[in-house]
Amino acid sequence: MYRSKRYKTNIASVEKGKIYPLDEAIDLLKKARAAKFQETVEVHFSLNINPGKTEQQVRSGVDLPHGTGKKVKVAVFTDNQSLAAAAEKAGAEIVGGESLIEKIQTAKSLDVEATVATPDMMPKLAKIAKILGPRGLMPNPKNETVTQDVAKAVTMLKKGKVNFKNDKSGNVHIPLGKISFDAANIKENYEVSKKALEKAKPKGIKGKFIRSIIMSTTMGVGVKIG
Repeated sequence: MYRSKRYKTNIASVEKGKIYPLDEAIDLLKKARAAKFQETVEVHFSLNINPGKTEQQVRSGVDLPHGTGKKVKVAVFTDNQSLAAAAEKAGAEIVGGESLIEKIQTAKSLDVEATVATPDMMPKLAKIAKILGPRGLMPNPKNETVTQDVAKAVTMLKKGKVNFKNDKSGNVHIPLGKISFDAANIKENYEVSKKALEKAKPKGIKGKFIRSIIMSTTMGVGVKIG
């Protein structure tokens, strides 16, 4: 596999097998040779779950105090005109009901980072579940994106609410902001994210819930933290 000079330089600065204190890990990432774009700092949690079991699925959300540094485009599904108006006022880029669902079904895509729906719309969204689901865009009560208060949900997503769920390997990935953020802000976003993940621990999981944690940037190397 080809590795760039920048990657090789950065990986040489990480001691193999070492588990870094949080502050040191963030400092290491910030000092790394940067890519040509503003990279996102990400945290990857390896969990002690069986992702094949429904009762062990992890799905929730976290309100990042410092946001992600990224503009979040939101779609809202509702047939209620007053709620639709409130969602638009809150900043939702796409708002609609059954006609919107039909458009998505035809286009087989939806260009947003998050979605919100009123409870009555959920059965209707079954038509496009295969389009929204793989991209993590299906509204869900567990992360408060199925609600009558769509304006509040949109506002929280715009401010920095991040929804997360485990992947097929039992890992959870959460963005913590841009590498240009102050180290203290990245740290606080991380600490809040970890607490939210621990709170979402499925009942019945015995032993250690979080197996390991790796922090990285979009194109950078991973740094194990403890």
